[in-house]
Amino acid sequence: MKNVLDIFRERGFIEKTTDDEGVHKLLEEPTACYIGFDPTAPSLHAGSLEPIMSLVHMQRCGHRPIVLVGGGTGLVGDPSGKTELRRVMSREETEANAEALKRQLSHYLDFGSGGALLVNNVDWLGDLRYIDFLRDIGRHFSVNRMLAAESYRLRLEQESGLSFIEFNYMLLQAYDFWYLYKHHGCRLQMGGADQWGNICAGIDLTRRLEAAQVYGITFPLLTTSSGAKMGKTAAGALWLDPEKTSPYEFYQYWIKVDDRDVERFLALFTFLPMEEVRRLGGLEGEAIREAKEILAFEATRITHSEEEAIRARDASRGLFGGTGGEDLRSVPTTEIARERLEEGIPAWQLFHEVGLCKSRADARRLIQQGGGYVNDRRLDAFDERIGAEEVRGQGMLMRAGKKRYHLVRMKGDE
Repeated sequence: MKNVLDIFRERGFIEKTTDDEGVHKLLEEPTACYIGFDPTAPSLHAGSLEPIMSLVHMQRCGHRPIVLVGGGTGLVGDPSGKTELRRVMSREETEANAEALKRQLSHYLDFGSGGALLVNNVDWLGDLRYIDFLRDIGRHFSVNRMLAAESYRLRLEQESGLSFIEFNYMLLQAYDFWYLYKHHGCRLQMGGADQWGNICAGIDLTRRLEAAQVYGITFPLLTTSSGAKMGKTAAGALWLDPEKTSPYEFYQYWIKVDDRDVERFLALFTFLPMEEVRRLGGLEGEAIREAKEILAFEATRITHSEEEAIRARDASRGLFGGTGGEDLRSVPTTEIARERLEEGIPAWQLFHEVGLCKSRADARRLIQQGGGYVNDRRLDAFDERIGAEEVRGQGMLMRAGKKRYHLVRMKGDE
C-alpha cells in the first residue's frame, strides 16, 4: 500500500514535517497518530475538514487515528491564530460540547474494536496538581523559546497582549503528546500550521522525559483563491452539524466555489483518484460545472450520507435547471403559523426572519434592487405583504439573488 505521507503530499495536505525521512519511515508500519479538537462549540465547521480527512486517510492506510477532544485545554484556550483572548468557558459547557464532537467525528472514523480511538484530555489534565506539574513538566520549558513561538509572538504584538492562562497552553498540549505516547504508543501529532510551536514542544518534552523520538506534520491554513477563509459563507460558518447548516446549504457552498479552487478542494475533500481530480480540475468554461457538482456531491456524501447528497443534488438541479418538479426536502425550511401568513408579513421582515438577509436593512436593499423573489415572482416593493395564498404545493419558495433559496411552510401543513 502507498505510504500515507506520499498521499498527503500528492493531495496537498502538507505544510511542514519535523523530519521528512523520519516520518516517511515511521509510516511504513502501522502507527498511532493524533489530532486535537477544542470543544469551543457543539459542532465542528468546514475549517476542521482538512484534519478530519487526514485522519480518515490514515485509517484507510492501516494506521490508528487518535482523536483528542480538548475538554481540558478548552478550559484554557489556545492563543494560536487568535488576536484576542478566547471566551473562558465553563467545565459544563466544554463537556457538553466534547460529547457532541464525539458523536460528530464518529460519522467519519470507525471507532469500533481496534479502530480509531477517541480520548478527552480532561481525563488526565483535570487532576493535575499545579506544583507537581511545574516541577516535573514546567522545568523543561524555556520561556525565551516559548516567546519566540509565532502564536505567542503575534499575541504579544497585540494591544490585548497574552494572558497568563493562555501562556500555559503550550505546556498542556505538549503534555498531551507525551501522555498519548506513554499510554497509547502515539508517535505522530498532526495539526494546522499555527500548531507548529505546540507540536515541537511536545516532541521536545517526550524526548526529555522518555528519550523517545516522536514526529509532527502540519497542514496549510486554507483560504479560497479570493483570500476568504475556507468555510465562511454569507450566513457565517459552514457547520458540519445538519441542524446548523443543512445538507442543501452545505452542498451549495461547494458548488459555488471559485473555479480556481476546484482541483485543490477535490484533492483535499474527496477520495477521488488523483487522475480524476486532475481531469476535473482541467475542465474550463461551462464544463467546470461538472467538476463542481462532483465536488459538492462527494463532500456532502462524506459529511452527511449518500442519501442527503442525492437529495441536495436533485434539489439543486431542479431549482437551477427550472424543471418545476423538484424535490425541495433538502432546501432550508421555516414553518410559520397560518395566522401570521393570513394576516400577511412585510417582505423585508420575512426575508430577514428566514435568514436570507442578515438584517432588515439588507432585506430592504435587496428587494429595492430587484433581488427578492417569491415563487419566481420578483418583488417590486420591500413592504409588500406576503400572505398565505403564496404557499402552494411543497411551500412558498423564496429567493435572494440568483442562488440563495428558502422554503416557507405553514405550521401544521403536510
